[in-house]
Amino acid sequence: MRIYSIIIPVYNRPDELDDLLASLCRQTYVHFEVIVVEDGSTVPARAVVERYRNRLDMCYLVIENSGPGIARNRGAERARGEYLLILDSDVTLPAAWLEQVHDALRHYPVDAFGGPDRAHPSFTPVQRAINYAMTSFLTTGGIRGGRRKLDTFYPRSFNMGIKREVYHALGGFSGARYGEDIDFSLRIVEAGYRVRLFPAAWVYHKRRISLWRFFHQVRHSGEARIWLSRSHPGSLKAVHCLPAVFVLVVLLSLAGSFFSLYCAVPLAVYSFLLFIDATSRNKGDLWVGFLSTLASFTQLLGYGTGFWRALTSPRVRRDERPCKPA
Repeated sequence: MRIYSIIIPVYNRPDELDDLLASLCRQTYVHFEVIVVEDGSTVPARAVVERYRNRLDMCYLVIENSGPGIARNRGAERARGEYLLILDSDVTLPAAWLEQVHDALRHYPVDAFGGPDRAHPSFTPVQRAINYAMTSFLTTGGIRGGRRKLDTFYPRSFNMGIKREVYHALGGFSGARYGEDIDFSLRIVEAGYRVRLFPAAWVYHKRRISLWRFFHQVRHSGEARIWLSRSHPGSLKAVHCLPAVFVLVVLLSLAGSFFSLYCAVPLAVYSFLLFIDATSRNKGDLWVGFLSTLASFTQLLGYGTGFWRALTSPRVRRDERPCKPA
């Protein structure tokens, strides 16, 4: 019997944690423990956790606000399972999620792994739109969670698993506020450990609830990509630069449109393709198609401006760069 330790950092999201814990109660594979780490929340989730103590093997830790990486490390210190499963508090799980993980590990006993994410039918139009932007092949989100190159996958913290001894051998997550999961995945691969995508072990990911908050999230991701490239030479790929190029294209198109409307044609065509694809993927919902177009522009512009900001101002937000494991 294999025991899994599920580690969930939470910061001011008790309602979302409630949904996640409820989905853990419905798992068909039941040999797991849950470690919730309250990361200095001003809206604590203690009352939510107490409601599940008789239904789950639960550990609840409270720490000073230190960021998600440090919170996960504190949870890992208390873990008893052979594998540590890292989840963000804004996900929920299909009933067979852990069974899919367990079955995949029996066939592929890797050192680390991850799974993709999906939108639940109950998600709001904005959540479905943001999910489209983060997963569509028409945006850079299309490189996440794909089925190709399953053995060169870089897991993300919303759905990640790793052997406990490997986690501790690498020192766990860094203390960075952003990009800490990519940094950890890069260190796992660079150390020569076996990593694989488990396509069937997907989760529902709620993501940000507004386009403005989404913009700030992806802007931080764009900044983190530059810092990561300095910590991990060779990790910066052409696809990571596409949002930065997109920012330049938008600026040039807007400037050119003052002289000729033809300069705006490429953006108009791209917007139309996004709208048609997003509407089709959301069963003909025109409103979600429209919001998905906005979300895609938000993702590309947010990431791209963050990328340029970090590239041209290397001292900006120095305290949030990837750092040594804590």
